[in-house]
Amino acid sequence: MAEASSSSEFPKKVIYCGICSLPPEYCEFGGTVKKCEEWLQQNHPSMHEKLYSQEAIEQNLSTLSLEAQKRAEKDAQKKAAKAASAEAKAQEQRATSKVLIKRIERNKRKYVTAVQGLEAFGLDIKKVAKDFGKKFATGSSVTKVPGGGEEITVQGDLSDDIYDFVVENYKDVPEDNIEMVEDKKKKAAG
Repeated sequence: MAEASSSSEFPKKVIYCGICSLPPEYCEFGGTVKKCEEWLQQNHPSMHEKLYSQEAIEQNLSTLSLEAQKRAEKDAQKKAAKAASAEAKAQEQRATSKVLIKRIERNKRKYVTAVQGLEAFGLDIKKVAKDFGKKFATGSSVTKVPGGGEEITVQGDLSDDIYDFVVENYKDVPEDNIEMVEDKKKKAAG
């Protein structure tokens, strides 16, 4: 029977990055290196020092050939530019995206309220649908839209209440980007 060495402790505690969810040693492969480094510095300064100190970087670079160093530098610049453009694109999309809150008449005096466009602001619409159901004590579900995408359908005429709820609770959604629409059922000609 082999004896376990006293220097290694089990189980090992592994730290995962709060940004890219990889272990910090592998953040460079995640595409959000700058944000990952900031997160690590804020939450685990000792590990940040070990991975990102000038000495550690120079030691890692010294093992590479001159061409490999140049390639690594170019790749790092490319990745940083790609991440910056992706972030700018996401911000632009959030700025131009609209959240539609539609009051739809079903029959006689029955209504449902449909909410579209929340996913553009990084919200999990299944969770938001659950929040609506709890807040307004009514049925709330995520349904597919014929044109592609999904919307939240809430039973009842709650368009004003949902508008207020979204503005108060989801700060990522600018109030100017929320639109109210009324969809009346067409009366049959006769």
